[in-house]
Amino acid sequence: MPGQEEILAALQDAVLEYKNEACKRAARLALDHGVDPTLAVMEGLARGMEKAGRLFDASHYFVPEVLMCAEALYEGLGILQPHIKRDPDMPKARLVIGSVHGDFHEIGKNMVKMMFEAAGWEVHDLGCDVPLDLFVEKQDEVMADILAMSAMMTTTMMEMKKVIAAVKAKRPGCLILIGGAPVTRDIAYLFGADGYAASAGTVVSEGLEMMARAAGHGK
Repeated sequence: MPGQEEILAALQDAVLEYKNEACKRAARLALDHGVDPTLAVMEGLARGMEKAGRLFDASHYFVPEVLMCAEALYEGLGILQPHIKRDPDMPKARLVIGSVHGDFHEIGKNMVKMMFEAAGWEVHDLGCDVPLDLFVEKQDEVMADILAMSAMMTTTMMEMKKVIAAVKAKRPGCLILIGGAPVTRDIAYLFGADGYAASAGTVVSEGLEMMARAAGHGK
C-alpha cells in the first residue's frame, strides 16, 4: 500500500511531467488512502507546479510545457477540491487577481488563484499583462473584497503602486494584496497595499486576516 509521501511524490511528478491521467489517478489514490486533500493540493499539486516554475526560470521548460503542467494540475484539483473541508464560518469573499501590466509571468499568480478557489472564494482572474484600467473596471464591476496583484520583476513591480492609487481613489474600502519575487511586506505597505503574500501557501490566511482587520477598524 503506498504511503502518504509516495502519493504526494506521485502528484508532484504527474504535474511536472504534464501527465493528466496520472495526475487524476494520484488524486484518487490520495483520497482512497486518507491523505488530507488540502495537503495533497499543497504538497502534491502545488509543489509540482513550483518545480515546473523553477524549470521555466532556468529555461528548461517553456510556455507550452508550463501550460501542460497547469492542465494536469487542474485535472487533479478537480478531483481533490470537492473533498476539501471548509470552515462554515469562513466568509464567502470575492477576489480579482492578475499580473500587472508588462508582466507575463503567471505561474505564481495561478497558484495563488488555485488556493483561493480551493478555499471556496469567488475568483475573477484577469490573466497577465493587465492594464491599470482593467483592474479598476473589474474591481468596480464585481465589488471584490480583495484585489490581488502579482509582479515578478522590479520594473513591473512599480505598476502596482499606480494601480493601488487608482483603485483606492475610486473605492477606498477595497483591500489590496500584492506579491511576487521582488515584493516584500515593507514594499507592500510603502505602495499602500493592505497585505502581502509571501507564498501561495499563506495567501488565503493573509486574505482572511486582511478582512478581519478591516472589519475591526470599521467597528
